[in-house]
Amino acid sequence: MAGETVGPSFCCLKCGNPLKLDASLVAATTPGRVDSNLLQEITAPLYNTGSNIPTSGLQPNDITVENIEYTNNHVKKSLLSSTTSSHTAVGSEMDFLLVGEVGAEQHFASGGIEQLIRVRTQLFDFLSEQAEIDHPLCEDCAETTLDMLGEELKAAEDECTSYKQYLDELEVSSTPSDSEEDYELTLKQLKEEEQLLLKKISDIDGECKNLDSELLIEDGKQRDLKVEEQELLREYNELKRQVFELETDYESAENQFKYAEVQLDRLVKLNPFNSTFHIWYSGHFGTINGLRLGRLPNVPVEWNEINTAWGQTVLLLDSLARKLNLVFLRYRLVPYGSHSYIECLSDRNKELPLYCAGGYRFFWDKKFDQAMVAFLDCLSQFIGLILKSDGHLKFPYEMKDGVLKDANSCSSYSIKMQFNSEEQWTKALKFMLTNLRWGVIWVSSKFANND
Repeated sequence: MAGETVGPSFCCLKCGNPLKLDASLVAATTPGRVDSNLLQEITAPLYNTGSNIPTSGLQPNDITVENIEYTNNHVKKSLLSSTTSSHTAVGSEMDFLLVGEVGAEQHFASGGIEQLIRVRTQLFDFLSEQAEIDHPLCEDCAETTLDMLGEELKAAEDECTSYKQYLDELEVSSTPSDSEEDYELTLKQLKEEEQLLLKKISDIDGECKNLDSELLIEDGKQRDLKVEEQELLREYNELKRQVFELETDYESAENQFKYAEVQLDRLVKLNPFNSTFHIWYSGHFGTINGLRLGRLPNVPVEWNEINTAWGQTVLLLDSLARKLNLVFLRYRLVPYGSHSYIECLSDRNKELPLYCAGGYRFFWDKKFDQAMVAFLDCLSQFIGLILKSDGHLKFPYEMKDGVLKDANSCSSYSIKMQFNSEEQWTKALKFMLTNLRWGVIWVSSKFANND
């Protein structure tokens, strides 16, 4: 390869592969050795005056298969044959890169190469302008381009054939007998038909405008209906909420009513006096609501507890008397807790206390004993009223003048504390509470039966 001169080489403008020019093209474009006949043939237009296919005035019926084949063969002969080479040249818009090629250009110097490039570039530019396809092209790209042009030509030929058939039909349909008057009559009819159609179009436009107006009105009504629907929906939701609240209140009231009925049934079955004033006993002591009434030497009950027990006893007897509309003679009970007392009706200023603080002075105070005797008198009046209503009833202990008698043992027990033992006094109080409990049971059963 030593001593060989590197010549210019081009690349395909479609695929970019390097091209090796045909020897005839190289010889035709080498300065000093240009073959004028070959160069004229290469640069000749696709359709010349000497060819069978005219360059202008081509009619659709002049395009034939023979002309197409001639054109394809002529184009193939005019395009450059190319082969692959180990040297590449990339070009765009006739720009390219020079790579080495060994051949007929060995004798050219650098100045000759520039001239050779210019000549071949002008040749490719001319070919691009003539065929409206960028040159140079490799053989594969040329084949592809020819196939594409052949398809376009076939489509154009089919279109020309269709036009020719339509033209023939028009020529056959038009007869020489048609006169100008017939054409004017036809034109007049067409104009009348046009006027009718224009009138119909105008009427349709008017109807469209009316429909648009009605549509606007209906749209307004629809919006109003939607607003009304939303308002009704809000009212419905509000009423539904109120109904839900009322149902909730009704269910709550119904549950409360059922609960009240259950409680009423339970309370009706209860004895209010027994529930409020529970009289029982604890050993030797009678008790009311758990409070012991009395005291023993070995069980010194506090006086506060005794006074409170007396207050509960006075309140119970006063409540029973009110239930029976009983007004006591000689005395009036005054419930006052642990300081309850009895008022003498004969002497309003005289009060008999049913409470005591104990001590030495207590044993010489007669008012406490008088108060207990007065209470026993009121209890006797209450029992007497019961016995009048129910003659078959008999209380366990007889009471008279502050003394309680046990019919079973024929024993008597004084309710006074003076000149009495604590055991006797405590037992008398226990008997008194027993009679009072019998009275409570009778009153409760009597009013329960009445109910």
